[in-house]
Amino acid sequence: MPKQTFLNLPEEKRETIINAAVDEFAQYGLENASTNRIVANSGIAKGSFYQYFEDKQDVFMYLLSVIERKEIEFFKNNPPTGSNMDTFHYFRWMVKTGMEFGLAHPRMIQAAWRVLLGEGFYYGSRLVDYRKKTTQALTMMIKQAMQRGEVDSSVDVGLAVMIMETWSNAITTYVLNEGMKQKDVLKWMRSRKTQETIDKMLYVMEYGLRKTESEFVASS
Repeated sequence: MPKQTFLNLPEEKRETIINAAVDEFAQYGLENASTNRIVANSGIAKGSFYQYFEDKQDVFMYLLSVIERKEIEFFKNNPPTGSNMDTFHYFRWMVKTGMEFGLAHPRMIQAAWRVLLGEGFYYGSRLVDYRKKTTQALTMMIKQAMQRGEVDSSVDVGLAVMIMETWSNAITTYVLNEGMKQKDVLKWMRSRKTQETIDKMLYVMEYGLRKTESEFVASS
């Protein structure tokens, strides 16, 4: 995480450095990212960079914390429209709101996703605690859904969590990849066709979890 010298900088200068890092990660990923290019594009001396961060991975970890803060605020300002959603409707709201957030910060999310999923950083040792929060939240969601009879109780909880997490990542990746090709990303995202595609993807996940293991065995 950044050193105090970075946190003491004026907000505008901090944003300039982070924006340069975002562009670097979005274009090159983390492995091929160049500290020299980040330094050059942010207009600081190379020595100053190491007064602010340990290395480029340190910058990326800070970027994730910035995204997390912004995402929490975004979700808080865009609550669910209904108070009696079942688990799958709530998960649908989470996925779609998350995609709206991604479209509000496309370059930042593109940079994070390229490293997290494209380079497998999400599954590395540095993000164990980061993943644990997501896993715990989904585990609680699945268990509560089972108690309400919304999810087949014979389904393995860990497997269900993996499916929901993977599905969410897959949908987000689809939206980012396709959305970047559009002239008006928000219009494309909110179009009936795009929403129907996302709903169909979520439908496949939902009814895979609703199906009982006994039915699966019988049909295989």
